[in-house]
Amino acid sequence: MVNQKELHVIFGTGPLGKWTMRELLKLNKKVRLVNRSGNKKGFPDEVEVVAGNAFDTKKVVELTKGATAVYQCAQPAYHDWVKSFLSMQQSIVEGTAANEARLIVAENLYMYGMPTNVPFIETTTYNAHTRKGQVRQDMTEALELAHNAGKLSIARVRGSDFWGPDDFSATPFIFGSALTGKRASILGNKHKPHTFTYAPDFGKALAIAGTNDIALGQIWHVPSNPPITQIQLMNLIAAELDIHVKTRVASTRLIRLLGLFNPVMREMVEMMYQWNHPFVMDSSKFEKTFGMKATSVNEAINNTLSWYREHM
Repeated sequence: MVNQKELHVIFGTGPLGKWTMRELLKLNKKVRLVNRSGNKKGFPDEVEVVAGNAFDTKKVVELTKGATAVYQCAQPAYHDWVKSFLSMQQSIVEGTAANEARLIVAENLYMYGMPTNVPFIETTTYNAHTRKGQVRQDMTEALELAHNAGKLSIARVRGSDFWGPDDFSATPFIFGSALTGKRASILGNKHKPHTFTYAPDFGKALAIAGTNDIALGQIWHVPSNPPITQIQLMNLIAAELDIHVKTRVASTRLIRLLGLFNPVMREMVEMMYQWNHPFVMDSSKFEKTFGMKATSVNEAINNTLSWYREHM
C-alpha cells in the first residue's frame, strides 16, 4: 500500500499563500490552494488550485476534507475588513473544525495598538484603538476561544508590514519606484525605526507552524530583521542599485486627502500611527524554538529587485 502525502490546504494565493505553498512542497506535502477563480496560471503542476468561497462554510468543509492542516492567508479587500473579515474567518474555522484539521492563521500586529517604548512580543496586551485594529483583536480572541474550547487546534503567526517577491501591494511602491527612477513614497516619519517582515520568511514560518505540534495553541512572531527606518531601507536599495533613489514623504494629511478619492487610502489614515512612531516587533521566540533566522536584509533586497525586474 502506497502512503499518501499529507494534504495541506491554503486559503489565499497572494504572497503569503504562495510562499507557504513553496515551503510545504519542500517538505513533501500535498498542497491545495483555494482562491476565488481557481486560476492555476503560474503555479507548479503538482499543486491543486481550486475555486472556493471562503465565506461559505459548506464549501470550506468540502475543500478541507482529508486535510492535516489548513492555512488562512486570505483576506477581504482592505476597505471591507470591518464588514467581512471576522465572518470569513469564522467560516474557515467552522469548516476546518468539521474535518478535525489544524488551522494556521496569518495575522498582523494591529491588535497591539499604539506602540510603547518596548518591542511587541507575543504576550503584549491587546490595545486596539482603530477600527481595523479592533477587527484584528476580535478575530484573534475568537481564535483563542475556539482553541481553548477544544473546537480545533490553532496556531497564530504574526508578521509586521511585509514586502518581497510576489507582493503586488507595498513592493511596487518601494522597489518599483527605485527601479523606474520615480520618487519612492515614505509614509509618516522617515526616521522612525520599523520592523519589516520579508514575505518568503512569513510563508516559511507558516509552514513550520503547520508541521510542528509544538506550535499549536500559541502565538508566534515571524523571524524578522532588526528594525530600520524607511530612509535606511531606501538607502540600502539605492546602494544595491548603485543609484540615488529619490523619495517623498506622504504625511497623514496627504493620505487623508487622497482618501477622499481612494477607499484604500481612506482606510490607511487610521493606521498612520505605525509610521509616525517606532514600530518594533521581537521575533526571538520563534527563532529560539525552531532555529529559523530571518533572511538578511541585503539578500532580501537583492531577491526582491530580481523578482521585480522579471515580473513587473
